[in-house]
Amino acid sequence: MPKLKTKSGAAKRFKRTASGSFKRAQGFRRHILTKKTTKQKRHLRSPCMVHESDTPMLNRLMPYA
Repeated sequence: MPKLKTKSGAAKRFKRTASGSFKRAQGFRRHILTKKTTKQKRHLRSPCMVHESDTPMLNRLMPYA
């Protein structure tokens, strides 16, 4: 059985936690920031978890994570 390739786009966006789930950064932080409040932008800074229904897909995209 050959080695499986990791999807490099997914590797840049997701990190596996010790419990086996994945964490991700939040969107809506790239541009059009002047109309967003400071509180909104501060809350977008913190990472959040990937939903458990999307975890099997990420396991296929990143087999060795």
